[in-house]
Amino acid sequence: MTDNIKEGALQDIRVVELGQLIAGPFCGQLLGDMGAEIIKVEPPEIDGKGGGDPMRNWGHGDAKLWWEVVARNKKSVTANLRIPEGQDIVRRLIKDTDILIENFKPGTMEKWGLGPDTLHAINPRLIIVRVSGYGQTGPYSSRAGFGGIGEAMGGWRYIVGDPDRAPSRMGVSIGDSLAATYGCLGALAALHARERTGKGQVVDSALYEAVLQVMESLVPEYLISGHIRKRTGSILEGVSPSNVYPTSDGEYLIGANQDAVFARLCTAMGRPELASDERYATHIARARHLRELDEIIAEWTRTLTVDELEALMIEHSVPAGKIYRAPEMLEDPHFAARDALVEVESERWGKFKMQNAFPFLSDTPSSIRTLAPTTIGQHNDEVYRDLLGLSEAEIATLKDAKTI
Repeated sequence: MTDNIKEGALQDIRVVELGQLIAGPFCGQLLGDMGAEIIKVEPPEIDGKGGGDPMRNWGHGDAKLWWEVVARNKKSVTANLRIPEGQDIVRRLIKDTDILIENFKPGTMEKWGLGPDTLHAINPRLIIVRVSGYGQTGPYSSRAGFGGIGEAMGGWRYIVGDPDRAPSRMGVSIGDSLAATYGCLGALAALHARERTGKGQVVDSALYEAVLQVMESLVPEYLISGHIRKRTGSILEGVSPSNVYPTSDGEYLIGANQDAVFARLCTAMGRPELASDERYATHIARARHLRELDEIIAEWTRTLTVDELEALMIEHSVPAGKIYRAPEMLEDPHFAARDALVEVESERWGKFKMQNAFPFLSDTPSSIRTLAPTTIGQHNDEVYRDLLGLSEAEIATLKDAKTI
């Protein structure tokens, strides 16, 4: 973690984040890592109930640490967006803001008097990132939608898992993260366009369309040849060899589906003749004989340890690798050399590591400058006093009225 708060390509950009849970906040995390000032608006506690982004209590295991990642580089303020006084705070906040992020159900911002027309009348340069299940338009736009729904509609869920079982999921909230990433991408493009036009615009990122973007040629394949992709377990249909193979002490991933790479794998196996065998010599031939080729490779890998197999793959320049969990990441010298994991220290959790800011920029590096806000509304006084110019008495009145 760095003490230099001026680092980052977006050091002169201010963002107001209204979203909750994953899709909106992950977009804010990405922008914050790049140096933007992120003012996160959370609902206040009212009569000791509710308050804060639910992400504060999300995670796995005994320690709920997701918040520490998704809320890094952010300032927390509170505002009750369901009442006019809270909505007015947002309108005041965005006067000098570059980007606003929200991931509420479409129509909610308009109901609160915070729709794009209203906000652009106040700040024509404002870029509004709107992340939702189905987008801001279309017959499904008013439906509630979480990441898993977007993954299903976008085609992801149908092709993930074993063919003899129901569709599976990835194990992380990939639909939300993709929609957030495309929202961030759109915001950066809109910033560039604003340099020419002087005007902000709306970035509409739908969960299902974000998933659709990474579905390769799934739709054209159906239209042209009638092919519907199906669940294929640990393999990728038509790509061979590319699988996880057993070893004497574990499992190991090998991806040698390109002809020249496959030839190098055959040499490593001591079976160079396989590379010229008509059943395996070409990409198309290997696809037709995928199962039997996997059995040949697995028979060989079972005779080796993971480390022995990895040494051979490195020697023969075959793309391959171990199956990592958190312990392996923490022990790996490559992670360490590239600072892929960075150590932080908090009052609550002490020292721990999390994924570093990414991607790496050579001249304007992204970074984790501040930890996630510990308390709800931790920066109320700073933001409302210093940015909005409210007096101590005005801030106290807002607190007493349960507006903040």
